[in-house]
Amino acid sequence: MILVAIIFIILGILIKHGKMYFLIAGYNTMTAEKKAKYNISEIATLMRNVMFAMAFLILLGYFVSNWLNKPNLEMIFMFIAILIGLPYLLIKANSNKYKIKQTKK
Repeated sequence: MILVAIIFIILGILIKHGKMYFLIAGYNTMTAEKKAKYNISEIATLMRNVMFAMAFLILLGYFVSNWLNKPNLEMIFMFIAILIGLPYLLIKANSNKYKIKQTKK
């Protein structure tokens, strides 16, 4: 589980600070015109924050399960992180908040 959390942290850093936007599903296949309609920097910040939060929940589950000696808690925390994190990420990233408003001529 620690490896999964580390992968989430690394992906969050690579997307935001390494500007590896091709890791964002669908973005690399967009045309240049469509890419220009999105604030990719803000989407990358959202991705980083959600991945860090998911990693935190997974690590929390790992340490709590070891502390209480209940190995099932580790998996429960991971499923909670994924079941909350992924839908939140998909809904927020596809919202109008991250679209650049076009001015009418």
